[in-house]
Amino acid sequence: MNGPLEWIAAIGTMMAASLIAFDLGRRATAWGFVLFCAVSITWIVAGLTSGAMPIAAMNFVLLLINAWGVWQYWFHPKNRGGDSGRD
Repeated sequence: MNGPLEWIAAIGTMMAASLIAFDLGRRATAWGFVLFCAVSITWIVAGLTSGAMPIAAMNFVLLLINAWGVWQYWFHPKNRGGDSGRD
């Protein structure tokens, strides 16, 4: 596992983690979760095509977790009114 797909996934993972860690606001955090979903799919494909099942399995679970983050930050009804009720 050292091809262009893995490098794209690795760089995307670092960018997504940065968007969330820098706490630039709800929108940036939501985009971080979206990017995490995209790179999780990339890691799953890379894992399946190279026979690295632990990487594929781990990123399938991470995809579900990050999809939940997208739901929480963009689509959950409590966030529809512009006031999330918390900081």
